[in-house]
Amino acid sequence: MSLYKLTIHEAHALLQKKEITARELTCSVLDRIEAIEPKIDAYLTVAADSALEQSRTADQMISSGRFTPLSGIPLAIKDLICTEGIPTTCASRILENFVPPYDATVMQKLKNSGAVIIGKTNMDEFAMGSSTENSAFKPTRNPWDLKRIPGGSSGGSAAAVAADLCMGALGSDTGGSIRQPASHCSVVGLKPTYGRVSRYGLVAFASSLDQIGPLTKDVTDCAIILNAICGYDAKDSTSVPETVPDFTAALTEGLKGLTVGIADEYTSSEGLHPEVSAAFQKAVAVIQTLGAKTVSVSLPHTRYAVAVYYVIAPSEASSNLARYDGVKYGFRDKNPDTLLDMYRRTRSAGFGPEVQRRIIIGTYALSAGYYDAYYKKASQVRTLIMADFKKAFETCDVILSPVAPTPAFSIGEKTEDPLTMYLSDIFTLSANLAGIPGMSVPCGFSDAGLPIGLQLMGSHFREETLLKTAYNFERATDFHQRRPEL
Repeated sequence: MSLYKLTIHEAHALLQKKEITARELTCSVLDRIEAIEPKIDAYLTVAADSALEQSRTADQMISSGRFTPLSGIPLAIKDLICTEGIPTTCASRILENFVPPYDATVMQKLKNSGAVIIGKTNMDEFAMGSSTENSAFKPTRNPWDLKRIPGGSSGGSAAAVAADLCMGALGSDTGGSIRQPASHCSVVGLKPTYGRVSRYGLVAFASSLDQIGPLTKDVTDCAIILNAICGYDAKDSTSVPETVPDFTAALTEGLKGLTVGIADEYTSSEGLHPEVSAAFQKAVAVIQTLGAKTVSVSLPHTRYAVAVYYVIAPSEASSNLARYDGVKYGFRDKNPDTLLDMYRRTRSAGFGPEVQRRIIIGTYALSAGYYDAYYKKASQVRTLIMADFKKAFETCDVILSPVAPTPAFSIGEKTEDPLTMYLSDIFTLSANLAGIPGMSVPCGFSDAGLPIGLQLMGSHFREETLLKTAYNFERATDFHQRRPEL
């Protein structure tokens, strides 16, 4: 049996029956990484020694009867979530040697669950990108076609799950960075409601948009990880003291009584690839056969989402990244002439071109005389986008749409055209602006064999509805069972 192929719930069942050990499971995944990782480049750090130590602890927990669904399960972590004693680089030269002295809250929760942290995954620098090509260290390759991008910015996490280089992973989603790579790699990804999961220890990109969420091989695994990481955290001022349900309890059969909204603004969008459109229409038909009713809804301010996002996100990034000045921590230029020259040299050498571009955009938008025209105006339109969703959810429980307008594109295809790259996130940005949960589940393949994802969006704190809908769709299809040949 190739243990690395198992889902989390399959591995848990074998661990529970003591048919395998956590160490055997961890060794199987580490062997898989050694064999396949050179093709994919999903990891920035493989923490083999600490993973084996954690697997021994997990085996002791299991032997004593103290275990959870994540005990002994090897997980990968996006490299902008702080991990005590393991480098956290944000895929940036400016944090290349940064080793956090503490764990993020989600890491404490995973460790308390007995999970095994197998390594840190590649990403776009500071989560700014849609292809994982903006990493300062290397691009990650899509396991379904090694010449194509895996999506971004959580491309390393999505590729690692798809290639069986871990059993599940954490990513972060500021404008689609969990859902878009999940779609391109044919795995499940969920961005929770803003405030549902603590962001303490998540290196900030855009503070009003960032969220941590799971990427997994199927919907059940997604619910299991969500159970472990959700909950109020006093260390995060944006954390919401909302009751956390058992998300696995929502995975029940049948969609009778569910109303699904279809927004014309998404399905008639310019640039939507015909094969993506066809896969989406077939997915809607499957949902209907499962008992759900479909209605048309309108999200009229969707056309402003890209413009609004690319004012708000860079503005907040320019503020958050001001701390990387070569004084407090991180990379520092060694030969400056003056203090100001040290700042300039450090930030010019430490940040890549895309991060520099967004810092410049954000600094301009926040500068004296322009704040009202850009950031304030964008925030006002954001309120209208939130109102659109609130009105739509008065008539439906879930809104369906494609995740990305096209299947995964070739590496290097859009690096010289930032605007075209930004449009890769056109269907996912609105959920971040509105603070609602969004999810991607595999719904088809192109003629070239490239994965296509279905996006589900729900009202605030309605993750259970998304999981139930996705679970039933998954049971009615076999897309999640296919694996890339590597």
